[in-house]
Amino acid sequence: MADMSWEKKFEILSQINRAAHFEWRRAALKVCPDIDPMKLVLAYWEEVGHDTAKAYIKHFKKRLEKDPDASLAGMVADSFVFSSRSMGEDAKRVPEKESPGHAWMRHDACPWKDWHERFDLIEEDRPGCDMWLKTLIDDINAEFGSKVKFETVEALPEGGSCCLRHVWED
Repeated sequence: MADMSWEKKFEILSQINRAAHFEWRRAALKVCPDIDPMKLVLAYWEEVGHDTAKAYIKHFKKRLEKDPDASLAGMVADSFVFSSRSMGEDAKRVPEKESPGHAWMRHDACPWKDWHERFDLIEEDRPGCDMWLKTLIDDINAEFGSKVKFETVEALPEGGSCCLRHVWED
């Protein structure tokens, strides 16, 4: 193990984390067989969204102290891309689509989609991502009194060529 690169160790850990989500899902459904699986998954991603928002809000407050005119939509997009890339995902901002108060994020591939396909649960992929993003944006709006919104324009699990999300401030 000592001769394994940190990159390889990180990739293995990221895959273990994704596997743990599906192991948790199976265990929860075994214990609570009458629960709607989608309801369970959405509740999970809602919880993840609340925790993610706490981290983002802390970061955003520091950023806004330095730059009070910073775009919350831009900060959401930057943080979304950072979080995704930190977990070994393909994510980037799409600068050619951006304008003041509007930001775009794109995934050309996603290991979560691959895992959902592996377990024949693709119908849970986009709703889970959207719930996570909706929840963290709702929490950010509650904290800052803002009106950040998002839209998933295209999604890999629905046959799209990418996952493309638009975030903006009303």
